[in-house]
Amino acid sequence: MTPYALTYGHDAVLPMEIAVQSLRIAHQHKLVGEEYSQAMLMELEGLDASRIDTLNKLLAGKQAVSRAYNKRVKNKSFEEGEIVWKAILPLGTHIAGYGKWSPTWEGPFVINQILGMGAYRLQDRDGEIQAAPINGKWLKKFYPTMWDSQAVQTDPGIEQV
Repeated sequence: MTPYALTYGHDAVLPMEIAVQSLRIAHQHKLVGEEYSQAMLMELEGLDASRIDTLNKLLAGKQAVSRAYNKRVKNKSFEEGEIVWKAILPLGTHIAGYGKWSPTWEGPFVINQILGMGAYRLQDRDGEIQAAPINGKWLKKFYPTMWDSQAVQTDPGIEQV
């Protein structure tokens, strides 16, 4: 159905249809005032079902797009005590002197509290808990390298997992 038909109950009459005398226009001219009113009421009665069908098709289309878009999304979840990196926000922020070689992740941090709905409260190396919670999409798991494992073993503020 066209948006016009969903709004007004019937399709728009184009000037071309009047000039050519289409079948629909010819049929309307044969109707008397009362018959025309009844025909319009019949169209309006069927309009609700058409609107519901159109809405269902629209919702199904949106769900299909959502499934296709979210197909490759990997949910991240972390546990309390897990060591993570935190993205430097806002993204694209450069530290003076480093330019484009500025780091994009900072940390490591420890997950101090799980707040639900993908939000976490972090604790830094000094044991200080950050006031602002952060969404899990801005975190990534910390995998220690040889250099990081030495720092983690000597740092009493970070718990081993």
